[in-house]
Amino acid sequence: MNTEFRMPSLGADMESGVLLEWLVHPGDTVHKGDIVAVVDTAKAAVEVECFTSGVVTELLVEPGTRVPVGGPLAVISTTTGEQPHAAPTVAAPGVVTSPLVRHLADQLHVDTGTTPGTGVGGRITRADVIRQAEPVRISPRARRLAAERGVDLRTIGSTTPGRVITGDEVLAAADALGRPEHDAKGIDPQAMRNAIAQLMAKSKKEIPHYYLTEQIDMSTALAWLHEQNRALPVAQRILPAALLLRAVASACAEVPQLNGFWIDGSFVPAGGVHLGVAISLRGGGLVAPAIRDAGTLSAPELMAALRDLVSRTRAGRLRASEMSDPTITVSNLGDQGADSLLGVIYPPQVALVGFGRIAERPWASGGMLGVRPVVTASLAADHRATDGVTGALFLQAIARQLQLPEEK
Repeated sequence: MNTEFRMPSLGADMESGVLLEWLVHPGDTVHKGDIVAVVDTAKAAVEVECFTSGVVTELLVEPGTRVPVGGPLAVISTTTGEQPHAAPTVAAPGVVTSPLVRHLADQLHVDTGTTPGTGVGGRITRADVIRQAEPVRISPRARRLAAERGVDLRTIGSTTPGRVITGDEVLAAADALGRPEHDAKGIDPQAMRNAIAQLMAKSKKEIPHYYLTEQIDMSTALAWLHEQNRALPVAQRILPAALLLRAVASACAEVPQLNGFWIDGSFVPAGGVHLGVAISLRGGGLVAPAIRDAGTLSAPELMAALRDLVSRTRAGRLRASEMSDPTITVSNLGDQGADSLLGVIYPPQVALVGFGRIAERPWASGGMLGVRPVVTASLAADHRATDGVTGALFLQAIARQLQLPEEK
């Protein structure tokens, strides 16, 4: 049975995407969850996973093509038993019928008589010639980026046959050489700003926002963090952001009415807590991929997940599931930010949590006035799903968790 692999929806604002590169070829066996393509969503280049297992029988779209969400990209055979193109055959002399393929073979000094053919009937394709000429496969995007940035492809990775050099590896090599990475994914900064603006305008127009804020004493949380970090190497130390994320995940479990989606006129609770984290890009703009199952992670695990997510986001190596899975979004301005922020909800989510910078402020407790490290937490919530009472309970749950940092 043949199944169409289609352009996935990687966000509420995505109507189409541009296929940047294929990481598979006809005849390749793929499994559910394998990365098979890279797609430009106007906000980020995203690695797209396969939704089924089988053998790739046909690639329907060339790199550089814009495809609407739901549009077919490839055909995958899921038939059990004999699978077409499962193993390439050796072409006999004369199988090459395309003048372009023959010309390419001559240019690359490839003997077509001993080249495995993966086309219909064992015919030799351009990909077969290139694969035979090179010790590793090079994606079209990797080849283009290497030419643009002056990267010698022979210096990248091993020469293991069958391995694919991707555009991300070329970008990493260019970065190591001190060559600029801006617009490395072909992302148009103005197109990204337009996409963000359109989504935010739609959100403000269609979602009746309400806003609440809460000032939270961070003394206990920061003292606990200091003790934890004393025993950790510098590269593994936990930042306050991890505690803030864990507090939001805990609050979602306690007040689940804010963790989910507004779909078809009603609230649909999420099956887990997948925290969308707003991450600023070097060239400007924001994306908010998810840390999955954040409610099950300890502070060190959340810190490791956050570091990994930020690194891959800025390198353009996000996964499709990370872009489509967030159930609630957190925006943290950090030490360099403002005192507070009032965010805009990412539809179809129903809430966004914001944290300003942690700053020393006057704090009254037990009739005594002192100075404490304080963070302002804000909540932007959808009035169709909840009201201010529920929102206040949610912020109180965040504050309570930050007073008990030792609890998972």
